[in-house]
Amino acid sequence: MAEVCVKGGFVLPSSRNLSRKGGVFCSLSPPSTIEIKDRSHKSDFSEGRLVFPVRRIRPLKPFVVSSPVPKGFTIGPKTMKWWEQGLQPNMREIESTQDLVDSLRNAGDKLVVADFFSPSCPGCKTLHPKICKFAEANPDVLFLQVNYEKHKSMCYSLHVHVLPFFWFFRGAQGRLCGFSCTTQTIKKFKDALAKHTPERCSLGPTKGLDESVLLALAANKELNFSYTKKEEVEKEGSPAIPPLAPLSPALASGSMGKGKELVSTER
Repeated sequence: MAEVCVKGGFVLPSSRNLSRKGGVFCSLSPPSTIEIKDRSHKSDFSEGRLVFPVRRIRPLKPFVVSSPVPKGFTIGPKTMKWWEQGLQPNMREIESTQDLVDSLRNAGDKLVVADFFSPSCPGCKTLHPKICKFAEANPDVLFLQVNYEKHKSMCYSLHVHVLPFFWFFRGAQGRLCGFSCTTQTIKKFKDALAKHTPERCSLGPTKGLDESVLLALAANKELNFSYTKKEEVEKEGSPAIPPLAPLSPALASGSMGKGKELVSTER
């Protein structure tokens, strides 16, 4: 005979075999409280045990919140700008006006090429790999890169308004030439490099920028640069006359022989 449990509406068979009804496994066990497997809840049944099938819970996938990457923030190695690629040991970028003046002044007899460029200039970008190859082939030449966007006010004072633009400097001669060229007129750069590359020995101190250019840079209030004009040794319009050398004893005594006269030139 089957015993019926009124509470909860469940019919519990008297045998110990399991029966399934409505997806719930029921069995009759010795008098005890009904337990729910893997749960702590207790039932009001005084006898029997209610068993639920065990479900396997799949591990949750990691929850990733996507957020926009802040501007200027890079993940992984830094991406090089086009003007930073292919640089040779004899190439470097100018940091300030004082850096440019000192670099030219301390170059000695070495040939210096000042390369004025802009990151937004297509011609500068196209010409850059060729300039790097020239620098590699001429390790004794110093290439100075001047970023127009960083030093716009300085370029105005230097009267550089066309890009790409190049200046050549050397020793006591100072600035040798200046011109603009592109990939189509690259021969102009090759000719200037071949003309001024041979080593030369200067007879005076390294000149660098002309004094008029230095004064123009110092007059620019936007630049942190100062320059004091050199004192003039002679007044303008009165050239110095070297003193007359003293006469030798032979000339003073008139013993130079017949037919020879002392000729003096009026100054």
